[in-house]
Amino acid sequence: MISIRPLLPLLIAAGILLAGNGLQGTLIALRGQEEGFSTGLIGVIGAAYFAGFFLGCMTITQMLRSVGHIRCFAALAAMAASGTLALVLFIDPVAWIVLRFLIGFCFAGLFTVMESWINSSVGNATRGRATSVYRVIDLVGTTLSQFMIPLFGTNGFTIFGVMAIMITLSLVPVSLGDRSNPSPPKELKLDLKSVWLISPLACIGSAVAGLANSAFRLVGPLYAQSIGLSVSQIATFISLGVIGGVVLQYPLGSLSDRWDRRKVLVLTSAAAMLAALAIALMTQSGALSHFVLIFIFSAFAMPIYSLAAAHGNDNAGEGGYVKVAAALMFFYAIGAVIGPLTSSLLLTQFGNPALFYYLAGVYAFFIAVTLYRMRVRSAPPPEERGRFTALIRTSPFFARLAHRPRDKDSG
Repeated sequence: MISIRPLLPLLIAAGILLAGNGLQGTLIALRGQEEGFSTGLIGVIGAAYFAGFFLGCMTITQMLRSVGHIRCFAALAAMAASGTLALVLFIDPVAWIVLRFLIGFCFAGLFTVMESWINSSVGNATRGRATSVYRVIDLVGTTLSQFMIPLFGTNGFTIFGVMAIMITLSLVPVSLGDRSNPSPPKELKLDLKSVWLISPLACIGSAVAGLANSAFRLVGPLYAQSIGLSVSQIATFISLGVIGGVVLQYPLGSLSDRWDRRKVLVLTSAAAMLAALAIALMTQSGALSHFVLIFIFSAFAMPIYSLAAAHGNDNAGEGGYVKVAAALMFFYAIGAVIGPLTSSLLLTQFGNPALFYYLAGVYAFFIAVTLYRMRVRSAPPPEERGRFTALIRTSPFFARLAHRPRDKDSG
């Protein structure tokens, strides 16, 4: 068993932060619509968050190098809390775009600080279990935070004040925790060309995950509201979309260790596509049907990034894991910026089913690309693929923590 006691202050802070961040994405969509913002404009606000997130991922290492983990965490948390309060002080679409960009930048830095802190505090023998705890905290916090919306409502100042309090309280365990400030990580070098040559499929799969996941997380609440779900039902709908993403992570990852990962990607994408089509065709059905279908959809949709990243890391080579992880994060961020913009415009233009028709189209495209890649490059023997640590790599923010470098090519 791994002892998490040395990491306990950081994990407590992570739980508070991740809950606040998960709550904010849903709240922005619902409150923006109440304020009269168009669906397309809400998509732009969502894209601004990921644009800021991407910039934060690329620049945070210099800040870490200059002031260290604890001071960097404190500065970014203070900025994120201030930005959250400013959202309710300035109810204006331009202000919200700027503020969400700033908040995205801050959370990218906060995630990077927490990940590198955990990474520097454990060895390879316990890294997977430590990050599994971190991932469980993430999912539990994000899920539970959704129910603060029906509890406090979307109107007025209260819910924004609660989010700002949560972000500020995350400073307490980090500041008072009895542990030394870990050494900053080495600066990442973004080498897109070489990673594309290593695995085009992994790059495209990461972008596809960004296109789909960001659209669901940011435009999904608008869809749920437009089909008549209550505030508590919207919270349940989004929560099931998070919980479902955990169920098949390890089984699919284990299967991909024994089988060609690309075949698993095809099957997983096909199941996600069919589930998305089912939701689009059953828009008029009740809340229970939507709950069941969104759970099935996310169970297959959410592991796609992990499977694609594992495929890319199969041929990263000794010492190439960080390079691959940085590039895949880039491709994910590009997709995450485009996803909310495109899906929100489609929802406005073509009505409620358009969101899930869009998602089905994204997965259909990825199936076609994967089948093509299977024709142009053969798979290696199963013994040449390393272990898949899917449970701790369900998002690009945590991808670089869990996986050990691979020696062989897998296409």
